[in-house]
Amino acid sequence: MGCPNFPDSVSKSFEKFITEHSLKSTIEYIGEWEAMYNPIFNYTEFGIIKNAAGSNNFVLSVKMWIEKTGAIGLTAKAGRYGGTYAHKDIAFHFGMWISPKFQLLLVKEYQRLKVDENDRLKLEWNFQRILSKVNYRIHTDAIKENLIPQELTKSQITFIYASEDDLLNMALFGKTASQWRTENPETSGNIRDMASIEQLVVLSNLESINALLILQEMPTAKRLLQLNQVAITQMKSLLNNTNLSKLL
Repeated sequence: MGCPNFPDSVSKSFEKFITEHSLKSTIEYIGEWEAMYNPIFNYTEFGIIKNAAGSNNFVLSVKMWIEKTGAIGLTAKAGRYGGTYAHKDIAFHFGMWISPKFQLLLVKEYQRLKVDENDRLKLEWNFQRILSKVNYRIHTDAIKENLIPQELTKSQITFIYASEDDLLNMALFGKTASQWRTENPETSGNIRDMASIEQLVVLSNLESINALLILQEMPTAKRLLQLNQVAITQMKSLLNNTNLSKLL
């Protein structure tokens, strides 16, 4: 419980505070503390004691309080080293009763700790904000590095692909569907199933552009080169577009 062990003189004063002073407000404070932290506290008996407090014949010892309510915030020990002990919350309340200066110092210390706490929270918030920006930059740089298509080599451009689908795959992903499957044997789906939203947007555009180039009877190798350049340009534009990320 963290109950402080009061010196004998203070212990006797505290006993007097409970038994003789018997302020209704003090009993209410201790009772509410018990209600908050003591699951077996007899709140009904507490109500009876509270209503009787302040009358001329009202007497309440710590022992009576504990026996009637099952309180845990106060303890009373008999004998040479006995005394009345309390949880630190109740001890603070007692200290403020016997010393206005103690109350002022306690309030001052509380305010100082709150200022320190707020300063730490501000520092932590600023640190998290900066760290978030750094992580975002690292993440976006990694995306750009891995998502922006590479310029195809001469051998890739001159190679005749079996289908127009693989022509588009080469322009955007730099590999055919079968090449991707060989590199990712444990992954379900296909190369396009694993594409990002930006890649899918560019792929849709490439399909339209490729259809137009076919109508113009442009050779396959030349179409691949042009589609690859379009894919690079559009991916760079999309990855730098903050409005697109807001839609995701």
